[in-house]
Amino acid sequence: MPKRLKAKKPGTVRKVIKPIIPSEPEKAEIEIDGADDLYKEIRIENKLIDSEGNNVKLKPHAPVDVTVEADEKDTVPDTDSEKQ
Repeated sequence: MPKRLKAKKPGTVRKVIKPIIPSEPEKAEIEIDGADDLYKEIRIENKLIDSEGNNVKLKPHAPVDVTVEADEKDTVPDTDSEKQ
């Protein structure tokens, strides 16, 4: 199994967007801290599963972590920064 590399960024749920069409899913708009102004908000389906397997939703203003994962084979060395 390929190694998965991760980056985690803090964010905040700015608002919950109810669908115009009832058959469409509700969305959570998340602002990612430290992202460029034009690209700091993402919208995802407001659907999560808790530790007991129950469906749950995010609340407005909730702090969240946004995780980006990639296979090691899909990355290149960062020669512009020092090792951490």
